[in-house]
Amino acid sequence: MKKWLFLISLVSILTSQVCSAQNIDSLWTIFNNKTQPDTVRLKAIHSISLSYTSNNPDSAIMIAEQELSFANSVSAKRGKKWIGKAYNVLGIAYMSKSNYAKALDYYLKSLKINEEIGNKYGISVCYSNIGNIYYYEANYPKTLEYYTKALEICKKVGNKKGIAASYNNMGELYRVQNNFSKALEYYVKAIELFNELSDKQGIGQAYSNIGIVYYSQNNNQKALEYYLKALKVHEELDGKVDIILCYNKMSELYNRIGDYKQAMFYSNAALKLSVETGDLNELRYAYENLATAYSKTGKYKEAYENHVKFKQINDSIFNTDNSKQLGDIKTKFEVERKEAELKVKAEAEQEKLKAIAHEEKKRQQVIIAAVAGMLVVVVIFSLFLYKRFRITEKQKTIIEKQKQEVDEAYNLLHEKNKEVMDSIHYAKRIQTALLTSERYMKSSLNRLTKNN
Repeated sequence: MKKWLFLISLVSILTSQVCSAQNIDSLWTIFNNKTQPDTVRLKAIHSISLSYTSNNPDSAIMIAEQELSFANSVSAKRGKKWIGKAYNVLGIAYMSKSNYAKALDYYLKSLKINEEIGNKYGISVCYSNIGNIYYYEANYPKTLEYYTKALEICKKVGNKKGIAASYNNMGELYRVQNNFSKALEYYVKAIELFNELSDKQGIGQAYSNIGIVYYSQNNNQKALEYYLKALKVHEELDGKVDIILCYNKMSELYNRIGDYKQAMFYSNAALKLSVETGDLNELRYAYENLATAYSKTGKYKEAYENHVKFKQINDSIFNTDNSKQLGDIKTKFEVERKEAELKVKAEAEQEKLKAIAHEEKKRQQVIIAAVAGMLVVVVIFSLFLYKRFRITEKQKTIIEKQKQEVDEAYNLLHEKNKEVMDSIHYAKRIQTALLTSERYMKSSLNRLTKNN
């Protein structure tokens, strides 16, 4: 039996606070004052709509729709966050009316917006609430998946209220799977944090959950002790949804121990408040507990009538159409999530290709710059070589001219030298001729001398 689920849903709303009538009037004054900044007005109407989720879900829906309309009218940057908040309130309100298909639809809309704007706080709330839907369907692996996601985000951002709410949810998940020691471990952790935060509503909800654990363990005395603790806290806060839960749990307990008068008293009290708030989930359990009490006291006609009412409401909540609608919404969500993931991957791949193209362009630019640089060097070197060539050509011309002059000088010198040599040779011949005459004269003189 999952009578306590909406309790978990409320705990998941980390901003939930009980507003007094006077405080609500003040908030309406702020919202209706158009000179106030949009964000101040949005905050005011959001607090109002949220306060009604625990007492009057129909009013919460009406006010949340007004909040949604106003949030849509302001700029996208400022309004988107509040659109997500309004969707979440609508989800809570429809959850309290046992319209799980609509609740899930609004939770998923809220999640989508919070993911788009990167609101970790809002994402964690949505994860908790989506986990509640899976909890209702007894899909505990999925429930654990979403509760764990919520807890991890709350720990990461240091949201103690969210951590405490997640502990409460985790405790309930382990309790329904009959892991009572683990369930109590998480409930105690939740109470410690709720006490630290002075969060009375959270404390009351944790008390209820601990009472349910003891009930599951057939420890009736301890169960009643914690139910009464929870009821006292919720009556102080006037939290009707939580009060209904306590009434139904106490009625169930009194049926077990055979105190049918008390069981009927609390069942009728739960029935009255459930009709007032439109909480079909708790209303069906009130009828079921009344049917049990009447049956045990021999009032079979009344027992039958109440059982029929229980069955009618139960079937209306969990009929084929509702189940199909829930399935369709989840399928649509999973498809959209998959498409979003594929889009992200495609965008990432596109960015990767762009990065590669950018790097390739940079590489080409580097190559072009290097080639251009080399061309500049080549041109400069060519100019240098050309200049050196011109200088060399000029020097060559000068050298050739000088060589020509040297050759001419050489030729002239050679001619002069030839003339000198010719003169020397001529003189030598004259000298030789003279010497020959001298020797001849000397020889002739010698001969004459001898003849005498």
